[in-house]
Amino acid sequence: MTNDPAALHPAALPHAEAGRVRGARLAVRAVFFCNGLAMATWVVNIPRVRDQLDLNPATVGTALLGIAVGSLIAMPRAGHLTARYGTRRVTLVSGTLVALALLLPFVATSLWGLGAALLAVGAANGVMDVAMNAQGVVVERVGRKPVMSSFHAAFSFGTLVGALMGSVLLGVGLAALPHALLVSGIFLAVLAGVARLLLPRQAEAPGAGSTGAKAHPAQSTSQNRLMVVLLGILCFLGMLGEGAIGDWSGLYSADVLGVSGALVGAAFTAFTLAMTLARLLGDGWRSRYGDPRVVTLGALLSGAGLLLGLLTLNPVLAALGFLVVGIGVANVVPVLYGTAGHAFAGKGIAQVASIGYAGFLAGPPLIGYVSQATSLRVGMLVIGVSLLTVGICAPLVYRRLAR
Repeated sequence: MTNDPAALHPAALPHAEAGRVRGARLAVRAVFFCNGLAMATWVVNIPRVRDQLDLNPATVGTALLGIAVGSLIAMPRAGHLTARYGTRRVTLVSGTLVALALLLPFVATSLWGLGAALLAVGAANGVMDVAMNAQGVVVERVGRKPVMSSFHAAFSFGTLVGALMGSVLLGVGLAALPHALLVSGIFLAVLAGVARLLLPRQAEAPGAGSTGAKAHPAQSTSQNRLMVVLLGILCFLGMLGEGAIGDWSGLYSADVLGVSGALVGAAFTAFTLAMTLARLLGDGWRSRYGDPRVVTLGALLSGAGLLLGLLTLNPVLAALGFLVVGIGVANVVPVLYGTAGHAFAGKGIAQVASIGYAGFLAGPPLIGYVSQATSLRVGMLVIGVSLLTVGICAPLVYRRLAR
């Protein structure tokens, strides 16, 4: 694989091919958007499902493990499915399953039923996560233009729209199940509409628009495995920070900075908006500076931004620090997914995503344990260390991958 961004677009595409690629880009963005919309729909309705089943915080936490377990079980197998059936087919089938599985938690009648429903949601979403990212890599390679960051920006917009829709529908008194049915219907309609726009399996052939170097046969086992693990570790550290910021920024604002009311969410709001904006700009940065620099400088910037947020007790400066974190971390995971996909296809994305998702799950409780033993400020410092580690190690990993 080449790390030169210019290699993604060495020559203009024929007019017909360019039209097909534009349609595929639109289709993948729609799929990412719907995935974010579905996940946000579940999140905003957790309190209503909790009340419906009369659960306490501990049992809710136990049930929520179902999503994590389902994802971790399904993700490693998703690469084999995309290799066998193609990314388009697996994206459409897994997306359909996510849309249908979204309804299951809202008809559960017990804790065990809820846990099983969330296990199904997690498994379907884990496969979809890998498949849609793999399809995104195909679109990027065939179109010879960086686009992965914009796909992840579409997911962020989907979660934002899902949260806003949930708030509005909750305000007008719509029950949780009809809300889920509405979103599921939108999801299925979009999948039907974009099915023919997604690129077929023939486009996934190594020479279809690809300018990257082919893996040498002698490097197809231990060397490739090592590179996948190294990329996975970078993704683990990046997702650890990304996940923990969401769960702990509000508590940090309240307990350490002493803010209250609407200002409690200012840090997380700044982080989320900055991350979404940076993902919209990310593909331009990739074209101009290259993937290694975007990952390296982004991770270093986010680590420095978090240190700024932790070194001050001024809520405004702290929010500014979290905003910088959002700008820096926004493109780390999308670019690493793209790197894995270009170098090792769908199986590479599946393995890197599985390792990375473990960091997303491990980050919040790790911060909690460290904070309990020391302080919340020290616990948050773990995030900064993980992001700075990505920035320090990414150039070494990319140089080794180029060799």
